[in-house]
Amino acid sequence: MIRIRLKRIGKKRHPFYRLVVADKPDRRDGRFIETLGSYDPHADPPVVKLDGEKAKEWIGKGAQPSEAAEKILVRAGVIEKKVVRVAAAPAAKTKTAAAPAATASAKPAKAEAPAAAVDKEAPAAAAEEAVPAAEAEAATEE
Repeated sequence: MIRIRLKRIGKKRHPFYRLVVADKPDRRDGRFIETLGSYDPHADPPVVKLDGEKAKEWIGKGAQPSEAAEKILVRAGVIEKKVVRVAAAPAAKTKTAAAPAATASAKPAKAEAPAAAVDKEAPAAAAEEAVPAAEAEAATEE
């Protein structure tokens, strides 16, 4: 795959970049096919010198710009900014819509558990109530 990317040149702690066309597996500062321009990030504002026609030609041939190179090409007006559509957002909405349904179905199960606990306590309470009731009946019989 052919990439349009930055090749770092310059001194230590003072980088200067060239926009080059290179094969993807080649090293960052290694072999390249053609130089398209240069980029100086230390100037105020950053200076971009670029041959837009060559860049458009390489993009037309299928060269893919790296993220940094794409930002520089957009600033220079060579290409238009890509519109990023997030496909995960609708999926997140369906998950949030499904989540209340899942919690709603989980709540009755939780509600049944305390009801079962109450039912277990009810026979014991009924037995306790039965003893005084039996004593009351015995007392009335006498």
